[in-house]
Amino acid sequence: MTDFDFIIVGGGSAGCVLARRLSDDPKLKVCLIEAGAKARNPAIHLPFGLAVIGLFNNLQWGYETAPQQHLSKRHLFWPRGKVLGGSSAVNAMVYARGMRADYDNWAQLGAEGWDYDSILPYFRKAEANQRGGDHIHGADGPLSVSDLPNPNPLSQAFVDAGAQAQIPITDDFNRGEDCEAVGIYQVTTRNGLRASAARAYLSPDVRQRPNLTILTQTSVRRLEISDRRAWGVHTTNNADEQQTLRASREVLLSAGAINSPHLLMLSGIGPAEHLRSHGIDVVKDAPFIGQRLADHLDVITQFTSRGGARGGLGFQWNLPPRGLRWAAQWLTRRGGTLASNLAEAGGFVKSDPQLDRPDIQFHFLPARMANHGRELVWGYGYTLHACNLYPRSEGEIRLTSADPKAPPMMDPRYLSDPDGRDMHVMMAALDWSRRILAAPAFDPIRGRELQPGPGVQTEDEIRAWIMETAETIYHPVGTVAMGAAEDPRASLTPDLRVKGIAALRVVDASVMPRLIGGNTNAPTIMIAEKAAEMILAAARTGTEASTP
Repeated sequence: MTDFDFIIVGGGSAGCVLARRLSDDPKLKVCLIEAGAKARNPAIHLPFGLAVIGLFNNLQWGYETAPQQHLSKRHLFWPRGKVLGGSSAVNAMVYARGMRADYDNWAQLGAEGWDYDSILPYFRKAEANQRGGDHIHGADGPLSVSDLPNPNPLSQAFVDAGAQAQIPITDDFNRGEDCEAVGIYQVTTRNGLRASAARAYLSPDVRQRPNLTILTQTSVRRLEISDRRAWGVHTTNNADEQQTLRASREVLLSAGAINSPHLLMLSGIGPAEHLRSHGIDVVKDAPFIGQRLADHLDVITQFTSRGGARGGLGFQWNLPPRGLRWAAQWLTRRGGTLASNLAEAGGFVKSDPQLDRPDIQFHFLPARMANHGRELVWGYGYTLHACNLYPRSEGEIRLTSADPKAPPMMDPRYLSDPDGRDMHVMMAALDWSRRILAAPAFDPIRGRELQPGPGVQTEDEIRAWIMETAETIYHPVGTVAMGAAEDPRASLTPDLRVKGIAALRVVDASVMPRLIGGNTNAPTIMIAEKAAEMILAAARTGTEASTP
């Protein structure tokens, strides 16, 4: 089959939602295209597989940024999921929606209909919370949100240490208001297994629908556009077989904050001079496609621990017998260590008490990890990540070639804000991290500080260390941002239509006009839920092909 009503490009967090919701209507023919393979690797499905998932190069795109001028000119590794389920199949499963003010700010920037009260129903629609539903949480949605069955004792020590540092404790970071607190995260797991977007939304009965076609290991080379209307996509599979697929209603681009702007530019939609410099015919001059890139920059504080296996999780001589015990716990009650997402605890604090909401987020791991999990670390310890939630620095995605196989240029321009506010927040994040990990709750277990290390104390030493070691916490957004129709910086209207091109929408994290104060997976799924409702409404009224 080559003719469909809707073609969805990208089988990640947003694409899986769209495929499910649009194919709920049996009269609509839907095609979902994913460049990666089906999610068969066991490391995806066991939450603890996060510890080793970085070792599998075939599960992610393997992107690296351009040299970062304010991070010692380093190329940073940017892992993005390349598998059915996208980054929801390889992330840390933390369910954190962000705060009311984040979404109200979107609306103030021109994204009408995306204020907190307007988007809350879509969070609830997506969610199946283990604790049940209320006016904040949903109970009947596809996405399972669970309490960790057996949090590691070190994760509880982090929460206790946060309280000793005068931070409130919460059991729910998703009430919508100021969530300055520490606690154990809820996670997107179900019955001891990862609840990726593919697992949640594309259950076997959904995949078998006669009106839904799912193509994996298939890449989209370009969008087919004529007379300012998207009518299909040109694809190639792993055997280098090419094919053109047609969409009679809409093409929906859900390839993520990197690949969505990349594909738009390859298709002639982007900054005109930049496209011409690569020999690409300009279909629509859209100067801010690929611009406004923002990401959460992260610093890591890491300690060794005393007490053997009581000092957390780690690769050590006794791993085989411990592994057998973990397997027995998981097989008998779907609990224990293999059901852990590793980033079990965390929280939110302010770099300045005068702020209206927290601007630093923690992710605590009762283990030592290195190089994004691409290297195994020997021994026990614990790690605290701390990121700047609202960076002022903006970067960009650009083409390196007109060849679709060539990776784009990714330049987040971390710490480039002219007033130095981002560096100030990063230094505050480290100060908070050290303050918490120095609390009495860690006294029985604390070993040596490995990062930054005792030799990093002065402001100059801390700045230099941040420049040498800070990394992404995997939340790029904003490269095809939505906003008011008259806003030249907005590439999309609030209903996610590409300005000036009919029958083409973007639905993924790239549409966010600003970073939210939390993890971006739950908001991306919310965006797709709201988008699906808008798309179906347009299909019913025959307005899906209108030009913004």
